[in-house]
Amino acid sequence: MRLTINGKILETSNVGTMMELLNELQIKPGQVAVEVNLSIIKRADYSTFRLNDGDKVEIVNFVGGG
Repeated sequence: MRLTINGKILETSNVGTMMELLNELQIKPGQVAVEVNLSIIKRADYSTFRLNDGDKVEIVNFVGGG
C-alpha cells in the first residue's frame, strides 16, 4: 500500500488501520490529531478506520507550552 504521510510517500504492506499505521510509525495515538483525505479521524475510530492505497494522511503532534 502506498500512503502519503505529511507530504512524504510511505510504501507498506503491514498497515490496514490507522492504529496499525501509528504503531508502525511509533507514534502514541493520544498525542496526535489525524486527518485522512481532508477529513479528521476521531481518536476512538483509529483502531477501525481502514486506510486505502493512495490515501493522504496528515499527522499533527500536540505541543504544550506556556
